[in-house]
Amino acid sequence: MIARLRGKPAGSTPDGLVLDVGGVGYLVAATPSVLRRAESADELTVETYLHVREDVMQLYGFGDRGERELFTQLLTVNGIGPKVALAIVSGSPADELRRAIVREDTARFQAIPGIGKKTAERIVLELKEKMGVNLTVAASPSDDEHVVARDALVELGYSVADAERALAETDPALAAAERVRDALRKAAA
Repeated sequence: MIARLRGKPAGSTPDGLVLDVGGVGYLVAATPSVLRRAESADELTVETYLHVREDVMQLYGFGDRGERELFTQLLTVNGIGPKVALAIVSGSPADELRRAIVREDTARFQAIPGIGKKTAERIVLELKEKMGVNLTVAASPSDDEHVVARDALVELGYSVADAERALAETDPALAAAERVRDALRKAAA
């Protein structure tokens, strides 16, 4: 298993980032956080996962261990392959996705292209079971406020993904109503 690579970003293709490690160019399908870091870095360390099938070996790259761990957990869900797992991990920070699993927020997963209602429910059900007592992310009152604010924006016509993006630019310590007002103000500016 190749768990980590450190090298020089040597370009990118539609399939991912090329990372030059000791003169060998590794093609890594990477999350947006890795691709952003690669744009301005002379050297880059990438947490990786090597997915092996009969006909192909593919490296997937992550900005940190949390992203990689969530990716590997997603692979254990029935019907989730590496491309879908990468899309899920790429959509939001790993801690936010874990909180969505804890609070059984299937809408968060349905906002990701290619994830339907049944798949989102299966992700939440299977991962919540597997995380079980080892789950270190607890749902907090601010998580409930977040869901209330997101649902309010959805009622106002935002998609779940757009509502999440709008709320990401607000202060999570604010009450739901204040976060909605702040998000609407920023959108109008």
